[in-house]
Amino acid sequence: MSDIDMDASGASSSTSSTSEKYDVFLSFKGEDTRNTFTSHLYAALERKKIKTYIDEKSLERGDRISPALLEAIRISKISIIVFSKNYASSSWCLSELVHILECHGENKHMVIPIFYNVDPSHIRKQEGSYRETFLKHEEHFKDDMDRVRKWRVALTESANLSGWDSRITR
Repeated sequence: MSDIDMDASGASSSTSSTSEKYDVFLSFKGEDTRNTFTSHLYAALERKKIKTYIDEKSLERGDRISPALLEAIRISKISIIVFSKNYASSSWCLSELVHILECHGENKHMVIPIFYNVDPSHIRKQEGSYRETFLKHEEHFKDDMDRVRKWRVALTESANLSGWDSRITR
């Protein structure tokens, strides 16, 4: 299991059981893309009968990820990460990303990044809005800089994967 902190309640925010394997797990910053790009992506996957996990509740519940969400990532075949301008502002999204990449490394879980109106190099190097966000994370998590380091490594690693840049691909 991951070294990510887990929610003590263990409550699932999924509308379906995590005992079934998912084809795709969607990771995204809700306020950036939930009602635009991500909702369209989810609908397209569902139309193609691709079983997709999407968290229907706000991801801003604190710094802990529930065991149910970690399990949903683990049992998915593919994770699609929708990087947006504010993705890294969520410690929840960043911890989710760390777990996705751990699964990728352990069992060849496929990871597909989508760079939604954001420069992949800003993610890779934590520049632009990602730089500003990490200055805040370093202040907020000054007693847990190892967590911040893991987030930085995960962003760099995921931005180096082959994916789609919405500014280039339509």
